[in-house]
Amino acid sequence: MAVLNVNPTRMQLSKLKKQLATATRGHKMLKDKRDELMRRFLDLVKENKALREKIENELAECGNHFVNASAVMSKEALDAALMSPKQRINLEISSKNVMSVDIPQFTTSTRTSSEGDIFPYGFAFTSFELDDAVMSLNDLLPDLIRLAEIEKNCELMSAEIEKTRRRVNSLEHVMIPRYQETIKYISMKLEENDRSSRTRLMKVKDMLLDKAHHYSEH
Repeated sequence: MAVLNVNPTRMQLSKLKKQLATATRGHKMLKDKRDELMRRFLDLVKENKALREKIENELAECGNHFVNASAVMSKEALDAALMSPKQRINLEISSKNVMSVDIPQFTTSTRTSSEGDIFPYGFAFTSFELDDAVMSLNDLLPDLIRLAEIEKNCELMSAEIEKTRRRVNSLEHVMIPRYQETIKYISMKLEENDRSSRTRLMKVKDMLLDKAHHYSEH
C-alpha cells in the first residue's frame, strides 16, 4: 500500500492520526448504515415477492371473470359498457427519508365516495359476470399500487446500498490502510531523525569535552 505524499513532520503525524480516527468512525457508521439498509431492503423484497404472487393469482381470477362476461355478452355490448367510466382515481406521490434515501409513498383517492361508481354502466343490459370482473379489478388496484411503490423503493435502496458498499470498501481497503501506512512511515522517520540527532549531539558533546579537557591527550 503506497503511503500518502506528505512531509514526515510531527504536525503532519498529528493531523493524519486525527484523519485516521475520523475515517475509522465514518467506516463504522457507513457499515451500520449499509447493514440497516440491507435489512430493510430484504424485508421489502420478501413483501414484494408475497404481494406479486398474490396479484398474479388475483389477476388470473380477474381474467377469468372477464372471460365469463365475454362469453355471455357480445363484444359490442361489453365494449359499450366499459367505454365511459364514472369513477376516477387520483394518485398523490410524497416521499419519506429512510437512511438518506428519499423513497416514494403513493396515496390514492377517488373522485367520488360512492362504491357504486366503479360500475360505468347500468345493470339492466349487463351480466353479473361483468360485475364480478369490475369488482375484482377494483379490489386489485390497491395491491397494484402498493407493488409499484415497493418495487420503486427496492430500486432506490439497492442503488444506495451499492453506493454505501463502495464507500465502505474504499475506506476499509484503501484510505484507512493508507493512513496507517503513512503514520507508520512518518513515525519511523521521526524516530530515525531522533536517533540521528542524539548521535550528532553525543558527537558534539564528545568534541566539546575533548576540547575542554584534552581527553585526546590521555
